Amino acid sequence: MVLDAAWAVRWLNLCAEAMAEHRVELIELDRAIGDSDHGENMDRGFQAVVAKLDEGAPETPGAAMKLTAMTLMSKVGGAAGPLYGTAFLRAATSLGDSAEIDPGAWAAALAAARDGIVARGKAEPGDKTMVDAWTPAVDAARAAADGGSSDVLAVLVAAAEAAEAGAVATDPLVARKGRASYLGERSAGHRDPGAVSSALILRAAVGAAA
Repeated sequence: MVLDAAWAVRWLNLCAEAMAEHRVELIELDRAIGDSDHGENMDRGFQAVVAKLDEGAPETPGAAMKLTAMTLMSKVGGAAGPLYGTAFLRAATSLGDSAEIDPGAWAAALAAARDGIVARGKAEPGDKTMVDAWTPAVDAARAAADGGSSDVLAVLVAAAEAAEAGAVATDPLVARKGRASYLGERSAGHRDPGAVSSALILRAAVGAAA
């Protein structure tokens, strides 16, 4: 399997499908510890990404991610737009003009995306944010790539599975960043919506390559 521009377009379309499918779930998760707009914002943002892609297919994966970044920043309200926009922009910069993504490049792009989220949101692992999905995803992708895996699908799967586990692991955490932090101890027992949407995005990357 080759991760090229066509893969990136499939991935982003699958992201849009996932956000539409899980819109209500994300709304409900955000209603418990936030302002209940995460699902609506993510759905609207990725539908706008698909509309942009329909205007003309990007020539490289990096170009597709840059288009996504610009669209999410302009269309998604709340914290999610700047955070995801920064993530996709940093990933695009990491990939540059490469026509294809190998395992090491994907791991590096994920790390760049995560670092962008951290720089923008000032969150750390354990703060009950999307970083709790992205950091294990980065670690898993690096481990798979550094282990010599030439199978980029295996690296995608490792990252997605780690992100999903990371999202689940936010359940008992007490939020230390964002609107959820206003609840203090009452935020424990609820899953972070940003971590869930992050896991959906990384699982869509697998689906686009399968």
